[in-house]
Amino acid sequence: MSLPPLVEPASELTVDEVRRYSRHLIIPDVGMDGQKRLKNAKVLCVGAGGLGSPALMYLAAAGVGTLGIVEFDEVDESNLQRQIIHSQADIGRSKAASAKDSVLGINPYVKVNLHEERLEADNVLELFAQYDLIVDGTDNFATRYLVNDACVLLNKPYVWGSIYRFDGQASVFWSEHGPCYRCLYPEPPPPGMVPSCAEGGVLGVLCASIGSIQVNEAIKLLAGIGDPLVGRLMIYDALEMQYRQVKVRKDPNCAVCGENPTVTELIDYEAFCGVVSDEAQEAALGSTITPKQLKEWIDADEKIEIIDVREQNEYEIVSIPGAKLIPKNEFLMGNALQDLPQDKKIVLHCKTGVRSAEVLAVLKSAGFADAVHVGGGVIGWVNQIEPSKPVY
Repeated sequence: MSLPPLVEPASELTVDEVRRYSRHLIIPDVGMDGQKRLKNAKVLCVGAGGLGSPALMYLAAAGVGTLGIVEFDEVDESNLQRQIIHSQADIGRSKAASAKDSVLGINPYVKVNLHEERLEADNVLELFAQYDLIVDGTDNFATRYLVNDACVLLNKPYVWGSIYRFDGQASVFWSEHGPCYRCLYPEPPPPGMVPSCAEGGVLGVLCASIGSIQVNEAIKLLAGIGDPLVGRLMIYDALEMQYRQVKVRKDPNCAVCGENPTVTELIDYEAFCGVVSDEAQEAALGSTITPKQLKEWIDADEKIEIIDVREQNEYEIVSIPGAKLIPKNEFLMGNALQDLPQDKKIVLHCKTGVRSAEVLAVLKSAGFADAVHVGGGVIGWVNQIEPSKPVY
């Protein structure tokens, strides 16, 4: 469905701006009026990572007048495979500052506002109120639900994207004209059920594919052209090179945008999404050791069985000496329990400690009362014990 333009046009374009945006101006659907609307628009990008990188670069190139960047992280070398707004020289810098430099390098006529803070329930409404449109480039469920609920409460449209390995999704959520994110996903998945990109990986170029779709939708909304992805979910399979669409209907029983909403103010989204399940937290209580403790046990030749619950490709990058690989799903399916030794203490680990805590809960319930897991996982091991090894 076509929607009215989100913003009013600016009073004029300068001679330099006319030259810069000439390829837009000769498109009848955009023209001078559409480009003036882009100039007058204020867009906030949540995140300057995989999706935020191409989104910010193309929003700047398109001539969006004001860009806001919400980002609290620093540039890490592992980011550079996909976060193309940053360079080798930016490693260790603020992602927000690095992104600003790149944006201004692309288009010096853009005003850039930096919000170098973590997006939280106590600041999101004030931040979002300053902008016409939100572009969501987050990679965790708690922040996605936070962004959605804030946009519904403020009646703001936002363009959503998601990436994982070779698969991407994109949509436009605007409760005034269609469904919101909760209409599509009323409840978050159980903790640990859906791996993050840090755990499962993502094809770098997939970020450009989904990020460019997000910018395309943002331009359409701002200028009031075309048929935005409101009420539609775009699904992209990069391996098969297939796009398909799924209709998303507004849920009259939606907790936040339905006829009788039960969520009328922002909530505790970490608790709502259960980043780590209650069972895992309880299992880890008093059964978490440090990498240094594990090293002491190894040196003392203690009777332990070290089990790595990551995936094969992660194990091949870096591993703790003597660790046996048994992926988490093998425990969740119950296939691995029968092969565990009864005469050794089981020591679990993963990348950072989240997955191993979930597996620890399974082992505790199966009677392995003295099992433990390594807080900080293999990343902690590398940082504290073997700094010469690679991290990912």
